[in-house]
Amino acid sequence: MTEKFEVELARLREETLTMGVLARGMMADATRALVAQDLALAASVTARKADLRHRLYRVEDHAYEILILYQPFARDLRTVVSCLKVATALERIGRYGKDIATIVGHLAGMAPLSGLLSIPHMARSSEAMIADAIAAFEAGDLTIVADFSARDDQVDALGYSIFRECVTYMLEDPTTITRCANYVMVARYLERSADHACTITEATVFMEMGERVEIK
Repeated sequence: MTEKFEVELARLREETLTMGVLARGMMADATRALVAQDLALAASVTARKADLRHRLYRVEDHAYEILILYQPFARDLRTVVSCLKVATALERIGRYGKDIATIVGHLAGMAPLSGLLSIPHMARSSEAMIADAIAAFEAGDLTIVADFSARDDQVDALGYSIFRECVTYMLEDPTTITRCANYVMVARYLERSADHACTITEATVFMEMGERVEIK
């Protein structure tokens, strides 16, 4: 491949990684806003959604341009395809961050139940998976994500635990229904974000090894 192609491929990877910084930041700030009941921080997360979508379009357009102009093959082709998959997963992670930020407004003025149950712990676990998935994609180092199946199971277990706690609260005290319904939604968004971290990892394995794996 030409030197120009190598430059374009490197730029595509960098665009994808920049999108990762944005998506990861949106999720982290959204959960921080939830814990602190910080409406201003939540609003800043929502405001970033348009930029995230714009960056997804940029990655997609650039990837299609590379495919048309250079017709890459082997690992280079896998890199372009993986960037597309990773960018899509990152956009969804950022969008879930925006959804959590919206819930912060719904819970404004309501006293949190028992320290938000296990949501802060679940958020840390999910965010760590996102960070490690991005790091593995950037470095091409699959050892970073070797334990992702077990970590995803842990996030799923926390989500189920939160659901059961919320059911108990709602049965014992109907005034908690609004808070609990929102907590269940937050847990669902965190669980799906961890799933998308697994998708990023699957794309990285394909890029590096040419193998299709499913992490579940």
